[in-house]
Amino acid sequence: MTKTILAVDDSGSLRQMVAFSLKAAGYGVIEAIDGEDGLKKAKQQTVDLVLTDQNMPGMDGLSLIKALRALKTYQSVPILMLTTESGDDIKAMGRAAGANGWLVKPFDPARLTEVVKKLIG
Repeated sequence: MTKTILAVDDSGSLRQMVAFSLKAAGYGVIEAIDGEDGLKKAKQQTVDLVLTDQNMPGMDGLSLIKALRALKTYQSVPILMLTTESGDDIKAMGRAAGANGWLVKPFDPARLTEVVKKLIG
């Protein structure tokens, strides 16, 4: 069965690049335009991994992670931040919110699929 990844980012071109890379590696991808959309889609269909940007209008990445971790079905689902933010403070806040890892934009598609494979096979 194909593993499904929820990609949450307000940049359409970045979502396209992420989806292209992950689909090429054999994963299913659901795209969401911001944190609120991501939370709604995560509630509609449980996914195997969540990739989220931090800086988005409305609900940001940290708020999305906290909201997902509050749901029973997402307490152990891996969540990766994929963002331009790379400071130690924001990474610490990400870990505290429940993020399992951090990738900095611009991302290397090979590195992205390598990290995803490590987390969900």
